[in-house]
Amino acid sequence: MVCFGPGIRVYRVQNLYSCILLYMLYMAEGATVRIRAETKALLDDLKLNPRETYDDVVRRLAESAYDDEPMTPEEIEAVEEGIADLKAGRVRMLDEIMKENGDDTIIRAWKL
Repeated sequence: MVCFGPGIRVYRVQNLYSCILLYMLYMAEGATVRIRAETKALLDDLKLNPRETYDDVVRRLAESAYDDEPMTPEEIEAVEEGIADLKAGRVRMLDEIMKENGDDTIIRAWKL
C-alpha cells in the first residue's frame, strides 16, 4: 500500500492502519502555508530567539491582536472626543506640528 506523507513524499506501508498512523504523525498536527519571502523575513525579525518556530511567532502575534481588557469610561470618552474633533475638522498635519517643534529635518528625510 502507498501513502502520501508531508510534501510529496510517498511511503510504502503494510496496511491501512500504518497509513492512518503515518497521517496522524505527520499531517494532523500542521498545515502548509504559503507566504511571500518578504513576509518570511518579517517573521524572522519577530522571532524572540533563533530557535523559535514560525508557529510560535504567528500565535504570539495573533494572541496580541486581542485586547481582553474592556475600555475604561475615560478611554471611551477620549475616543469619542477624538472622533468629534475629526468630524469638526479640528485636526493638524503631523509635519506641521513637527515643524513647530523644530523636527523639520526629519520631515525632509521622509519626503526624499
